[in-house]
Amino acid sequence: MALETERGGARRSSPVGRLVRRGFTDPEAAALRLAEPALAAHAADSVLLDALAATADPDQALKGLAGLVEACADDAERHTLLDTLTTAKPLRDRLLGVLGASAALGEHLARHPHDWHELVTFELHDIHPGPEEFVRRLYRHIWEEQPGIPRADALRTGYRRLLLSIAARDLTGTADLGQTAAELADLAGATLQAALDVAAEEDPDAARACRLAVVAMGKCGGRELNYVSDVDVVFVSEPREDADPDVALKAATRLAARMMRLCSDSTREGTIWQVDANLRPEGKNGPLVRTLASHLAYYQRWAKTWEFQALLKARPVAGDAELGRQYLDAVSPMVWQASQRENFVQDVQQMRRRVIEAIPAGEVERELKLGPGGLRDVEFSVQLLQLVHGRTDDTLRSATTLTALADLSAGGYVGRADAAALDSAYRFLRTLEHRIQLFQLRRTHLVPTGEQDLRRLGRSLGLRADPQAELLAEWKRHGREVRRLHEKLFYRPLLDAVAHLDLEEAGLTTRLDGTALSAEAAQARLAALGYRAPADAFRHLQALANGVSRRAALQRTLLPVMLGWFAESADPDAGLLGFRKVSDSLGSTPWYLRLLRDEGAAAENLARILSSGRLAPDLLLRAPESVALLGDSDGLVPRSPQMLDREVASAVGRADDAAAAVAAARSVRRRELFRTAAADVLGRLGDTPADSVEAAGLALTGLNRATLAGALAACVAAAEAAAGEPLPTRLSVIAMGRFGGHELGYGSDADVLFVHDPLPGAAETKASNAARGVFEELRRLLQLPSTEPPLVVDADLRPEGRQGPLVRTIASYAAYYRRWSHTWESQALLRAKPVAGDTALGEEFVTLIDPMRYPSAGLDAAELREIRRIKARVEAERLPRGADPTTHTKMGRGGLADVEWAVQLLQLQHGHAVAGLRTTRTLRALGAAVEARLLDADAAEALSAAWVQATRVRNAVMLVRGRAGDSFPAEPRELAGVARYLGYGAGHAGEMVDDYRRTARLAREVMEHVVYGE
Repeated sequence: MALETERGGARRSSPVGRLVRRGFTDPEAAALRLAEPALAAHAADSVLLDALAATADPDQALKGLAGLVEACADDAERHTLLDTLTTAKPLRDRLLGVLGASAALGEHLARHPHDWHELVTFELHDIHPGPEEFVRRLYRHIWEEQPGIPRADALRTGYRRLLLSIAARDLTGTADLGQTAAELADLAGATLQAALDVAAEEDPDAARACRLAVVAMGKCGGRELNYVSDVDVVFVSEPREDADPDVALKAATRLAARMMRLCSDSTREGTIWQVDANLRPEGKNGPLVRTLASHLAYYQRWAKTWEFQALLKARPVAGDAELGRQYLDAVSPMVWQASQRENFVQDVQQMRRRVIEAIPAGEVERELKLGPGGLRDVEFSVQLLQLVHGRTDDTLRSATTLTALADLSAGGYVGRADAAALDSAYRFLRTLEHRIQLFQLRRTHLVPTGEQDLRRLGRSLGLRADPQAELLAEWKRHGREVRRLHEKLFYRPLLDAVAHLDLEEAGLTTRLDGTALSAEAAQARLAALGYRAPADAFRHLQALANGVSRRAALQRTLLPVMLGWFAESADPDAGLLGFRKVSDSLGSTPWYLRLLRDEGAAAENLARILSSGRLAPDLLLRAPESVALLGDSDGLVPRSPQMLDREVASAVGRADDAAAAVAAARSVRRRELFRTAAADVLGRLGDTPADSVEAAGLALTGLNRATLAGALAACVAAAEAAAGEPLPTRLSVIAMGRFGGHELGYGSDADVLFVHDPLPGAAETKASNAARGVFEELRRLLQLPSTEPPLVVDADLRPEGRQGPLVRTIASYAAYYRRWSHTWESQALLRAKPVAGDTALGEEFVTLIDPMRYPSAGLDAAELREIRRIKARVEAERLPRGADPTTHTKMGRGGLADVEWAVQLLQLQHGHAVAGLRTTRTLRALGAAVEARLLDADAAEALSAAWVQATRVRNAVMLVRGRAGDSFPAEPRELAGVARYLGYGAGHAGEMVDDYRRTARLAREVMEHVVYGE
């Protein structure tokens, strides 16, 4: 096949190849369609092909377009269509979007090709038409534009023309789910009104005899209708003046029945939807139409609970508006008093169970609406809460599910996080339902199984990488979330059932409906809450709550709430297991369970911490008595440096030898590490990510500094005791890297330099040996295997690295730096800060290195080249093999190294002249660079955001995995835990990684400009 050139680019390829790249699944058939005379002129038009590729199903969109073009009345109409399509983006997006998502509307356009003009106009009333606009346009179509067409057919074609515009707004994002559902309901109301007027036109005597109101129920009443759904109604009638009541009622019945048939019957233009009046009093067995008094008499005496639940959605939509309002005013008080009926809650719950039980076994897993985790779970939960609380709170009386859910959240009846999760899930499930129905305009709630159908649905929802797999994963994720929250809000299964464990019956009991839960049922409910190993979880519950002791009784009180909190984490199983371990360790301690019972915050904090990952729970399990911190209002506030110094010094002073002293200091460090990690997990360290990172860095640096100082004091005392004389030299520990910058993370080592200065008259060899012995013992004791986490002291940044002596005199440092120092060592010294030992010696070291790290002449050309060369070499050699350079937080593009090199280069160049740059802290130096106009605010913000982001990810990885890492975890649960820590909801780990890359990319661009001048 001849090669052709696409408009807008020089790349040459075959027509089939172009179509394959654009997502066509049958490119040969598509190429043949494009080669047909009507479309041949546009076959290579990249604008048209790209627009087709953007649809839910490019093959279907092209097929529909070809059918529409072929159906056009003449060549002029075809040219108008195609010219408008290729030049007007609004039409292109709307028309092709509809054709790609709905074969049925494509067929409608092929039968009524002129209707494509409906999608051209883009006036304000076209963007969000109201009920009046639908009525006006439908009436104009029936009574003005189609005078010779049977009214029933005109009603159908007018309805579909307007449905076409709704679908176009929906698929292009002009209208969101709520607006789309409301428009569908408004169109249904307009259609019912038009049908009623047609019926009155056919039977004018009946129209003169009665007043008739059509009250919508269900989704139409709630203004949340589907594309294809039964429209539930009830009819209310009153005789007109001087009309016989019996004659009027019969007339109203004729009009109502005819109206229903006009909508429901099949004609040559098909059908619209079924009008279902079975929600009326007595259902199918009752009269189709009743007077207002008859309705009220029934509801006051005979109505069942579900009928009041149904009335919650009642809304007059057609016919006599005043009568409709009278009906609504009369029945509304009954709706909001229904919750006072005996067994009201149990009746509603039982009705939901019956709905599930009625689903055929082979359809349960595919049922989007009625099945567990489906739309009904959300709707029943919201309606039950409305009916219970709406009796006294009239702000909860909206008939629209999403509005009611928002009102429940605003009123405090549903937690904000739960409401947000339900809102998100409901929107996804409803949108998926819409897309399923829209394809063939058939009433169905079953998710298809065909690969092509799933691909089309996924693409219609914006899932493009692997539409089928992504769709199923999103559906299942939302379904699990809905079921979990439904269980929590609707049945309260674990709140009452697990709280009253009856281990003799080997199951759970619930006080809601009086039925016993078997072990299998309890495990099923645990699984619904997100527990991956429900059998193990159930065994933990049995172990914790077994017996008749006070301890077991307290556990049975605590467990339901704890289970719910665990279930809100990324790993509820780990949370429950950790709780069992802590309880086993402290269960006999009288204060433990009492603290959790009496201090609600302590119990919730413990649950959040235990299910947050590995680091904080591991630290807690090393010393479970740290749970006591959670009951103190200030228990999770990091200690000040002064408090840490005093406590460590006191602990060291009480010890008998150096080993015991360092062990005591490490014990304080472990407790404080838990305090900081727990506060971080609970979001207590700061109001913003930057504040949180800074607070964590300061706290971790402070506790490591205090531990190091205490260990140094202990080792010096031991050395002096062993020698029988004072140490012959002064000692100082200089923090380097993130330690010196007060920017330590949970997985950071303590990078240091060791300095000593022999006392006057002391032999240098003796002084050096003494200093080396102290520092070697300090490192050994801080890393000695024990129940306390080690503090790794890394001295590899010293002159000559690992090949050089561990400790040098200050004179030796001066000689080395004067003769041998490299530019990179000056760069490393930017983070140097004394943290332990002789204060004066530390200040002398700072005085020694300041001229090196803040050179008066800045950097010359050779030094700048050297920095750039080393930066390039580090990037090429130090990124771990197989690591993704776009997400590696330390060495990757836009990671910590990029930001810190850019900042440190500015410090080396301008630190002598700009006092604010003479700091070991990265973000402070960035701020100083902006103030000195060395960097613009946007560039600094990009670097700051990337640095904070990378630091948070590293901290999150350590908190979740319990070991340091510079990349996002590959294991899904760990990745989900990192996402939760960073503030992303369940199922949004991909969004987290995308955000990381976006932020890092901006920082990379700034770094390249600062370091390389690009």
